[in-house]
Amino acid sequence: MMKSKIGLYIHIPFCIKKCGYCDFVSFPAEPAKRLAYLQLLIKEMALWRDRFPDGEAETVFIGGGTPSILEADELSLLFQAIHDTFSPGRDAEFTIECNPGTVTEEKLRQMFHAGVNRISFGLQSSVDSELKALGRIHTYADFLKSYELARKIGFHNINIDLMAAIPGQTLISYESTLHRVTGLAPEHISSYSLIIEEGTPFYPLYGECPPVDEETDRKMYECTGEILSAAGYRRYEISNYARDGKECRHNIKYWQREEYIGVGLSAASLVGQRRIENEAELGKYQMQVSKGEFPVRETQILTREEEMAEFMFLGLRCMDGISATRFQHLFQKNFEACYGEKVYSLISQGLLEREGERIFLTRRGIDVSNRVFAEFL
Repeated sequence: MMKSKIGLYIHIPFCIKKCGYCDFVSFPAEPAKRLAYLQLLIKEMALWRDRFPDGEAETVFIGGGTPSILEADELSLLFQAIHDTFSPGRDAEFTIECNPGTVTEEKLRQMFHAGVNRISFGLQSSVDSELKALGRIHTYADFLKSYELARKIGFHNINIDLMAAIPGQTLISYESTLHRVTGLAPEHISSYSLIIEEGTPFYPLYGECPPVDEETDRKMYECTGEILSAAGYRRYEISNYARDGKECRHNIKYWQREEYIGVGLSAASLVGQRRIENEAELGKYQMQVSKGEFPVRETQILTREEEMAEFMFLGLRCMDGISATRFQHLFQKNFEACYGEKVYSLISQGLLEREGERIFLTRRGIDVSNRVFAEFL
């Protein structure tokens, strides 16, 4: 029997304290609460296993929150459940997000022996005052210790998350962070501009007046590509850069609209034509899972037109762009009839380029990508 290849996301909502910019579902929790939540995750995974009895995870991504806040025995329980339920093989990509302030050698060894082969460190900045402004619990020295430990233990696929437009950050300090990080030679680097979301502690402070002016933010964005490219990293998505062959396979599933399932509070899934969002409140999540029910808060059944629009604006996030041939294969519709006019209009504006069946953003198109994506909504 052919195995059903899936992407598996697991949300760990726990953290030591919430950062000022964070709008994810996350909160502090004592050991008993963490254990109870892990047991709920295991029950939800079993529900998904019944839905996909032949399912095999070819990518696993444990995010949060702060997954590395879990103790070694808690991590062991979670990893065993993942292997028992969706048996990721040797060639699976298995990622866990780690906060440098919560990493220990024991935890990293537990991860390594459980088959985790990709670590994603949330550094954000190499400047301690900027980390403090964000509300991060670690210093740059903490990060370096964690990074060196991971290398010592045997991790050969490490991502480092960075952030631009941080309160107090300058173009010079941001460039310094980029140079320091590339000097460590991680396999993957992600860099995002700080977004001030309504409802976060940062919103009253910076919602109307961002901490970095628009011109400086633009220069930071431009220097990211220049510095990372010069250091040998290929930009494969608007905010993501990698060494050859080290692109994040799990995230590519999102951008290419392949099926994935999300387990845990507020986790999202794409199954067939359905986009599913889990409950974000722990009490409601616990009640539904305990009854043997999927903890669904909202389900959207996508129309064919919505699926095609997603194919376009998600696929165009990647530098390889989209394939007109793949579009026609997936939707049994003529690409030119559906999107030819819009595509050629964007080409004439210098925002898209076409090479045979491949359609992708130009350099200028990348700079105004939201404007391009809006054309397909």
